[in-house]
Amino acid sequence: MTSRRCSDAKVIAHAVRSHWAIENDVHWSLDVSFGEDQCRVRVNNAAQNFATLSSIAMNLLRQEKAAKDGLEIPRMLACANDRYLAQLLGWQAFQTI
Repeated sequence: MTSRRCSDAKVIAHAVRSHWAIENDVHWSLDVSFGEDQCRVRVNNAAQNFATLSSIAMNLLRQEKAAKDGLEIPRMLACANDRYLAQLLGWQAFQTI
């Protein structure tokens, strides 16, 4: 094996490990905050749809500047407080009916 091939292999190995580190971080966040591993959605495209909605919700929660202790507290707050949920969703004029 030449030194160039060895160098290329190291670069590729680093890229693969970096990719999986990101994937594992996202999966861990979804599992801890949303209980993704416990989800039993299995009908047609429901599992993929649910995963997409969970990812969107996670990204919205991560953009929240006040949430420094993780996603669980802001997620629960969004469930309990309509104004906070509207703020997360970027709704400017929110009025309760």
